[in-house]
Amino acid sequence: MNSSVARQISRLVDQLCTVIVGKRSQIEDCVACLLAGGHLLIEDVPGVGKTTLAHALAVCLGLKFSRVQFTADLMPSDLVGVSVYERSKEAFVFHPGPVFAQVLLADEINRAGPKTQSALLEAMEEQQVSVENETRALAKPFFVIATQNPTDQLGTYPLPESQLDRFLLRITLGYPDKASERALLVGEDRREAITRLPAVMPPGELEQAQAAVREVLASEALLDYLQSLIAATRSGQWFVEGLSPRAGIAVLRVAKARALMAQRAYVAPDDVQAILPQAIAHRLTPIAGAGRGAIEQVRAMIEATPIP
Repeated sequence: MNSSVARQISRLVDQLCTVIVGKRSQIEDCVACLLAGGHLLIEDVPGVGKTTLAHALAVCLGLKFSRVQFTADLMPSDLVGVSVYERSKEAFVFHPGPVFAQVLLADEINRAGPKTQSALLEAMEEQQVSVENETRALAKPFFVIATQNPTDQLGTYPLPESQLDRFLLRITLGYPDKASERALLVGEDRREAITRLPAVMPPGELEQAQAAVREVLASEALLDYLQSLIAATRSGQWFVEGLSPRAGIAVLRVAKARALMAQRAYVAPDDVQAILPQAIAHRLTPIAGAGRGAIEQVRAMIEATPIP
């Protein structure tokens, strides 16, 4: 177990907590998602700190940050880039779009049409884009944080299942508690605070941390427990359709990241339980008549599934 890596991760979380006040568990989920090599979806009302969290994370890691405001008229070329003829060079020159960053904030992703939403699919899964019959690799690491307004708001398009499945975790920041909101009211502007944040984990150390995640051990008993949970989602008792094998692999990856953050060299059932609602609720639809949302249904399923 590389304790120095775990300490660096703890420093990163602590520093982010100075900007995003009172949301430590959500920040830990965000960092775990990055360490596991996934992408994050934040679903919440405007103004609760989604953009601030993405920008602060990029600054703390010394990564190139880019933000795209998704709107109904946003085109795929606005995201990936376009080739423009330059007379001085007598040739077409490719002008990369904002997707060629290391941390990409796709703000209000469900305000864009399905065609533009789907332009992110290849980038998120393959870390490359195809532009004018040419494949272009993206920077590493490449981390997408997409924000989504509640689907009952005007001017929103539901994300298709294929897009939702590309997000390792979905979290909600929610409103701050009373003490945290008072700190926001009397404190300095969050945007100014971000500009003074030092990089606590340079890209090279981030790559080491991501490699350390892959080395975290999962015992046979832990894998039995995870498979029991996956089988429960497919039983028809809780959800219309169950988890795919890809989703199960994703859960294990982020559980390993949680274990590393807890300075353990092995995955415990608590790691799986802590991350499971955020990792699978957006991939599942509760059965009719359940009377619960997907997150509550996942938690009930966890309670009903014995630990080996």
